[in-house]
Amino acid sequence: MAGVSIDMTSVGRARKVVLVEGGSDKAALEVLAHRRGVRLGRDGICVVAMGGATNIGHFVDLLGPHGLNVKLAGLCDAGAEDHLRRALWRGGLDPGLSPAGLQARGFYVCTTDLEDELIRAVGSAAVERVIAAHGELRPFRTFQRQPAHQHEDLGQQIHRFLGTRSGRKAQYARLLAAAADLDRVPPPLDGALAGS
Repeated sequence: MAGVSIDMTSVGRARKVVLVEGGSDKAALEVLAHRRGVRLGRDGICVVAMGGATNIGHFVDLLGPHGLNVKLAGLCDAGAEDHLRRALWRGGLDPGLSPAGLQARGFYVCTTDLEDELIRAVGSAAVERVIAAHGELRPFRTFQRQPAHQHEDLGQQIHRFLGTRSGRKAQYARLLAAAADLDRVPPPLDGALAGS
């Protein structure tokens, strides 16, 4: 958990803490909350980036029923679902075995990951326009021409491109959350903010 810090004063006053894997997830939820008129912090909602899904056990222990007993919610990638379930169970928040059990606890799983959800919500062609508007179309075209990526569809190429430079995932999480039609916000992101 090196490098992970949370504002315990804000968390302690929150009526709900939304746990997310990393900075890009937090960035996307902050933008979506703003667009929906939810004032994070002031409305009693706090989004906490855990520095990776493997840290969830620590946060559930600290903030859940055996700790501060704050209402918890969260968002994770599909690959972290089993880890999430085990951490919730150990922390006294048994989610059961079904996706509905997780959702009843306020936890949502992305089909693949955050980037995939946002790319599908906005649409690959529109994401490509966002990339162009932010001056990165030339590096994206260079990336597309690489032999390892020529066989991929546009959505896959975009997904991989977003992870090629430090900070790019968080940057585009904000941009794509801002570009998404509010009627097409990915259900896991909407669900994590629900009840706000």
